[in-house]
Amino acid sequence: MKNRTLIWVTVFAITMGIFEGAVVVYLRELYYPNGFEFPLTPISNPLAITELIREFASIIMLISIGALAGNTFSQRFAWFIYSFAIWDIIYYVFLYLILGWPESLLIWDVLFLLPIMWTGPVITPILLSILMILLALIITNFEVKLKRKNWLFLISGSVIVFISFIWDFSKFLIKNISNNELKITSFDDKLFDLSVEYIPGSFPWPLFILGFMVISAGIFFIYRNAKVNLSNN
Repeated sequence: MKNRTLIWVTVFAITMGIFEGAVVVYLRELYYPNGFEFPLTPISNPLAITELIREFASIIMLISIGALAGNTFSQRFAWFIYSFAIWDIIYYVFLYLILGWPESLLIWDVLFLLPIMWTGPVITPILLSILMILLALIITNFEVKLKRKNWLFLISGSVIVFISFIWDFSKFLIKNISNNELKITSFDDKLFDLSVEYIPGSFPWPLFILGFMVISAGIFFIYRNAKVNLSNN
């Protein structure tokens, strides 16, 4: 049953990654015919809202497959992050095969849009995806039940990584939004206007690496405890 679940969750994640990549191919054909680059091309409000809804719906789809595949909360979490990771990797593989992009793993990309824009080099989500696959396989193979201290490592590292992804864009917003401007227009309108003016500056690698190492440490402790429990049984 476990192998059957692994196969079908993998198939789902792969096809979802292809589906997501196909949508981006269409968008880039329309808005970036000469290749994707910053600053972003302005798009209409309905399309921007549609993109936010699409991203939210994608997360719900991944949560749903996790809920269906797992029997416990830890297992559901494992299948969620596993499908998320496979989806993300296949997404970039598909874009490379169809568009020849990214030419380098150090090219910046818009990683996510909620609650504000996440940006960073392509290699960063791929590295995190590898960690997520590793953690998911440990949880499912050893039937791990995550404890509070495990969550502390995983959540703390994830928060640090999240901050690294919004760091550069947040600095850009702080620099370019004034109180006087907010009195004239709404924050959402100003945020949308600035998003299409943003050009990435520098990625906070020390912050990302710190978060990556905290997550890695958490995974190591989970694996070590799982091995000890297995040997004791």
